[in-house]
Amino acid sequence: MLTAIGQLATVFIGVPSIIYFAIQLREQNRERRQAAVNALTVQWGDLTKALHEDAEFTALFLRGVHSFHDLDAVSKLRFSAFQNRFFKNFEGMYYSRREGILSGELWREIDRTMSDFLAYDGVRQWWETRKHWHSERFVCVVDEIIARNEKPTAYLTYDVKDIVLPKQR
Repeated sequence: MLTAIGQLATVFIGVPSIIYFAIQLREQNRERRQAAVNALTVQWGDLTKALHEDAEFTALFLRGVHSFHDLDAVSKLRFSAFQNRFFKNFEGMYYSRREGILSGELWREIDRTMSDFLAYDGVRQWWETRKHWHSERFVCVVDEIIARNEKPTAYLTYDVKDIVLPKQR
């Protein structure tokens, strides 16, 4: 009889403890995922800051997006360094998605953003020179996006010939 009472007490104490532990674990996982998403958002903001803080680089970026091959050596290096950071950021997001940190909805947003950039000849030309710097899995993801052969639209109305830098005014 005492054994039965002991087992019953274990059930009444143990089951709620397990449920409580499961709830705590789920909450910690949610907080961890949110912290990771926040970190990726900060990294993205830091990366794109160069485009709105430096008119000269913004002009270089627009020229490079259209044709990496037409850039001079210094511009190629600057564009390449930016694109490498850009795509390393995308790669980090890809692996965050694979680990379940990013939701499918957020990954689709990232996929659309990558698609916009990869629709341009200059970005594709750059990718061919640097894709060996990325993991094989991520290279496959990027190559699949390129294979969709989407039309460039993100900078469609931006005429590179109309760029006037502040020091040229």
